[in-house]
Amino acid sequence: MGIQGMELFAIGVVIILFVAVLKQFGILEPMSLEDDSSDSDLELSTVRHQPEGLEQLQAQTKFTKKELQSLYRGFKNECPSGLVDEETFKTIYSQFFPQGDATTYAHFLFNAFDLDRNGSIRFEDFVIGLSVLLRGSVTEKLNWAFNLYDINKDGYITKEEMLLIMKSIYDMMGRYTYPSVRDEAPSEHVEKFFQKMDRNRDGVVTIEEFIETCQKDENIMNSMQLFENVI
Repeated sequence: MGIQGMELFAIGVVIILFVAVLKQFGILEPMSLEDDSSDSDLELSTVRHQPEGLEQLQAQTKFTKKELQSLYRGFKNECPSGLVDEETFKTIYSQFFPQGDATTYAHFLFNAFDLDRNGSIRFEDFVIGLSVLLRGSVTEKLNWAFNLYDINKDGYITKEEMLLIMKSIYDMMGRYTYPSVRDEAPSEHVEKFFQKMDRNRDGVVTIEEFIETCQKDENIMNSMQLFENVI
């Protein structure tokens, strides 16, 4: 798999697998045509976390009222506490990659959704991230992907960070993939990534470099359009 392929995989796998996870666990259930007054207020008496109001979430996302109601029904059914912790997230992803180890990649993805860094994903975090991935502009999606790769959130992607991401993807795919993956493959992909993305050759990739390079890549731009009508 070439550098473009790995870039597309690293970005696309976030969307494809996350939607697959949601459907598998009933979170993306068919939308009801009837309003549920309790869901419309997004309140549940027994949850540990009470989500923000419906109007506020509508303003923060690109989902309609009925879509938010449907998403919330599925979310509270699978997560009665109103929160998803990292171990649950890892368990869900491991079921989709039994031949590999999805633990590290799930950790990085969890951190990208955990907006306030408190160790749990709230419904608000969930729908805001999902809105970007499924309905966001190209720039918004690329900003989200950059945040995933920028592990320490300092505004730069380093070779060390990208190597951790690449290794986690290979670990998730498993060592018994065909064709077999060479041990040095992740490092080679990181070098190719930086040759392409690091425009000023200062050893780090900025958000500006990342977005500019991706926007000039026809394959990446086409991939951004594939997931707009998933829900």
